[in-house]
Amino acid sequence: MPATARARCTFSVQSWDEQTFSDADGQLMLTHTSTMKTFQGDLEGEGALQYLMFYGPHDQTRVIGLERVQGKLAGKTGSFVLEHSGGDDGSEARGTVTVLPGSGTGELTGLRGSGEAVATRTGEYAMTLDYEIG
Repeated sequence: MPATARARCTFSVQSWDEQTFSDADGQLMLTHTSTMKTFQGDLEGEGALQYLMFYGPHDQTRVIGLERVQGKLAGKTGSFVLEHSGGDDGSEARGTVTVLPGSGTGELTGLRGSGEAVATRTGEYAMTLDYEIG
């Protein structure tokens, strides 16, 4: 049985294209967002992320998304897909990330794991991922 490892990384947002597709009287919006990210740290590479977002009352937001990450995880090259689920409480965005089973390619075939991503209003973006390969 492979040992679980923890990857720590930061990320930056390279692009953010958000479009509203439904709202209630200009509020309680549903949006679709396409974004590109760059990862640094134990995970190095790029992510292509699609979010569905709900903007609720009192600056509360809920998000779900899928992201293909391509690059190196602890020196192993390949790609994998993360499922995102989380929200924003008006001061920071926080959510869980889960590697979708069977989504790993290259040296990341067999990757499984989960973790957390956090984005603060001061522009700090970080993610941890507890994972196994094999």
